[in-house]
Amino acid sequence: MAADSDPESEVFEITDFTTASEWERFVSRVEEVLNDWKLIGNSTGNVPVKKGEYTSGTWGEKSKDINFADFKFLITHYFLKQEAEKDNEKVKQEEDAFPLAMQDLLCMKNDFPPRAHCLVRWYGIREFVVISPGANCEAIISESKCNLLHSSISISLANSGCQVPIFVQVQQKWRRMYTGECQGPSVRTDFEMVHLRKVPSQYNHLSGLLDIFKAKIGYSLSPPPPVNIAIRFTYILQDWQQHSWPQQPPDFDTLLGGEVGGVELGKLPFGACEEPISELHLATTWPHMSEGIVVDNDVYSDLDPLQAPHWSVRVRTAENPQCLLGDLLTEFFKLCCRKESIEEIMGRKLTEDEGKENSDISSALSKLTEPSAAVPIPKLSVSNMMHSARKHIRRHRRVDESPLNTDILNSVLLYLFPDAAMEKSSDNSKNKMPQSNSELDKNSDYNLFLHLKSAPSDSLTYRLALCVCLVNYNHGGLRAVAHLWQEFVLELRYRWENSFLIHGLAGGAPDLRCCLLHQKLQMLNCCIERKRARDESRKTQDGKEKERRVSGGGTQNSSPAPDTSNASASAKELSVGKSWDSWSDSEDEFFECLSDQGEAEAPQAEGEKDGSKSKPEGRLHPHNNMTLLNSSELLYVPITQEPAPMTEDLLEEQSEVLAKLGTSAEGTHLRARMQSACLLSDMESFKAANPGCVLEDFVRWYSPRDYVEEEVVDEKGNKVLKGELSARMKIPGNMWVEAWETARVTPARRQKRLFDDTKEAEKVLHYLAVQKPADLTHHLLPCILHAAILKLKEEGESLDNIRFLCAFQLNQNVHVEKLLCVCNRNCPLQDFINQLIVIETVITQARSLKSKFAFSEDEKGEDAGELENIFSVCSVTLLSLPSQAALLSPLDEDLGPDRKSSGGSKVPDFPPPAGREILLRSCVPRPAPYSKALPQRLFCVLMREEFRLAGAFSSDTSFF
Repeated sequence: MAADSDPESEVFEITDFTTASEWERFVSRVEEVLNDWKLIGNSTGNVPVKKGEYTSGTWGEKSKDINFADFKFLITHYFLKQEAEKDNEKVKQEEDAFPLAMQDLLCMKNDFPPRAHCLVRWYGIREFVVISPGANCEAIISESKCNLLHSSISISLANSGCQVPIFVQVQQKWRRMYTGECQGPSVRTDFEMVHLRKVPSQYNHLSGLLDIFKAKIGYSLSPPPPVNIAIRFTYILQDWQQHSWPQQPPDFDTLLGGEVGGVELGKLPFGACEEPISELHLATTWPHMSEGIVVDNDVYSDLDPLQAPHWSVRVRTAENPQCLLGDLLTEFFKLCCRKESIEEIMGRKLTEDEGKENSDISSALSKLTEPSAAVPIPKLSVSNMMHSARKHIRRHRRVDESPLNTDILNSVLLYLFPDAAMEKSSDNSKNKMPQSNSELDKNSDYNLFLHLKSAPSDSLTYRLALCVCLVNYNHGGLRAVAHLWQEFVLELRYRWENSFLIHGLAGGAPDLRCCLLHQKLQMLNCCIERKRARDESRKTQDGKEKERRVSGGGTQNSSPAPDTSNASASAKELSVGKSWDSWSDSEDEFFECLSDQGEAEAPQAEGEKDGSKSKPEGRLHPHNNMTLLNSSELLYVPITQEPAPMTEDLLEEQSEVLAKLGTSAEGTHLRARMQSACLLSDMESFKAANPGCVLEDFVRWYSPRDYVEEEVVDEKGNKVLKGELSARMKIPGNMWVEAWETARVTPARRQKRLFDDTKEAEKVLHYLAVQKPADLTHHLLPCILHAAILKLKEEGESLDNIRFLCAFQLNQNVHVEKLLCVCNRNCPLQDFINQLIVIETVITQARSLKSKFAFSEDEKGEDAGELENIFSVCSVTLLSLPSQAALLSPLDEDLGPDRKSSGGSKVPDFPPPAGREILLRSCVPRPAPYSKALPQRLFCVLMREEFRLAGAFSSDTSFF
């Protein structure tokens, strides 16, 4: 006892009730979030909601993470964005006015809103807060936890004075179960929900649901308050067996058959491989009915869908249907990521065999340009070597090992080079000029390839892109593309060596507005044209010399001279000329041109720089009857060399070389001399055509503005015209003066060539031969995108309702030349291809939808007009929301705009609805008859495997 009475042995347990618990911290955190979002206080007085605003308006949301102990929750605020009232006068609000959410419970302007949160559809509210379990957190299933959370939001609402309803998500997420509460001055609304798998038989009609509603709100007044009813039945059509296939079955008898979509050369496949429309939903709506108007019980129902005042249609599309054009573009774009070369793809053995017998093209050219060749020129020609290589390739490649079927390859080459199938193809090819740009200007889609920097739609480059894309998609993939490209380059070499113009390329210099590959092909065509012109000139000159020898009788000593001249000319033709020493240091600048005179004549002509004693050569025609200043001879326009055509990569190289010269005086002078090669050539041609001319004569023809004339009075007092060079021409060290002093008397046909077609052609062919499939894909991507856009426009022409919207979508995305700089799977170009795929999907869906409505252009009357209007609106909806349309649940979304039914006699009996939605509303005093009349609402969903009741029941907290 003594021990027990000892004060030191007593233990005191102190409980600190001032320490907040986890539950109190959670409540406090909810209040802080509501305060941060400024949801505290009266929510009345906002802008009245408009009819259909829940559908057409914009919904906003913001979220935050909160914790209850170690359990994470996500609190989200959903709200309809509305414009504030313009009036500056503030509307006075009553102190006991209903909260905004309670007012929305009775609003009839936005029943069954589409594409909105499920709580908006069930309760009709425009603003609310939801507390849901965080990611990777278990659902709130136990009743005690649900009650604890409900108590937490009740205390938070009471402490903060927030009038925005707060919901807590309970049970599994797929059930979409919520419990919530809204508090106002002396009023409270409880949001309750029931969710079952099966519909109870006694509640499978309107009569039973009205009994539940009346029992819940205590419907005991006399006379009873009216109950407003809104009903929607949804019917789903999924059977498309009576309709045709989306694509024609493959035809295995044709050469290019066996593929879905009926692919043929020059045409891209289009359309879906499966049915793009998965379901058609029809919603029949009876809005704003009173209880006594309609009867619906287990025995009889007045709800005939044919008599429903409003019909609406909704299309549910298949999720990501397989479309042919989209697959073709995607597979083609994948080639950009491949790094293999043609040799690696086709096999290294062929390359090794070629190396044993033939050196590369550059070594072949060096042998050809050697002046003293021991071996005859024809045996060392590039033509012989390439034909030998072609024989070895075909010898080592057996038919069954060929990546691309021989028949298909021949068909593709014939499509690319149609002139090869014509009779007398050599004559036709040599005489027929390619299509001019003036014809392309008349095409309405001409400007499209300029935006894309591709090529004209009738060009060889465009056709090549189509063929490569189809071969990659249907006939062997990467190896088949490499095989086709190899044969294509060999065909180009054959045409160069035999002087056949390349079909499908516009004449003239390369068009810098097109892709680089198209410019290279045009450059090769220019080389062929120059080669043919030179050959024809040689034949003409040889013919004249033969006539001269025959007419003059000739002697044995004079006959070898032309042969020596021709041999020298051939040597000069095949050899690379060296640049003139005082004007350029690069060996690639100028080249020896064909000489039709003996070697003895050339030094004599070149030695006479003044040209006073030389014979005029290379005259074209007199120039405006002008005479030379130092003689009475007419001033003639000379025959000059055409400037060298250049592709954009050559221009870039030239710009880099010129930029590296720097800004010093010496660099500037050297840059000017390098850029004046064409000027020097024209001066030499002018001196040859006008013996005895001076610089002033050349300036009068070449740059008239630099020759200034004025009236002066001579010694005799007569007014005469006296001219002189302009001030810039008199500057010391002027480049024109230096060039004139350096220029020899040499006609254009004996000058060093400004453009060596032989070397440039070999450079182009070498450039093409070393291209990898990835490089080829990069070159052809603009063309294939060009073809895809034209295909989409063509397919959309038949659908007037979406044609303009598709055109607008395309025009917003045609400026993709910047996207072509980098080719990888993550570049923006993939996004552009995805947009083209979306447009193809929309067009395919619209065509399928049109066929299902089964109306023809010949039909007239109200029925056809109604169907056309429905199709128009559905098509626009498909284009505006193509990705969401397949993700909407059947009963959570609106089925389209309201349309009245045209007569019921032609429509067959309806099957049972897939879903029924019934909305009951009333304003009843609760919980006591003397309480304030408050809004009550019950939303009912009846489906085959779902029964849901979402009720909002208000009660008076002052008079109960």
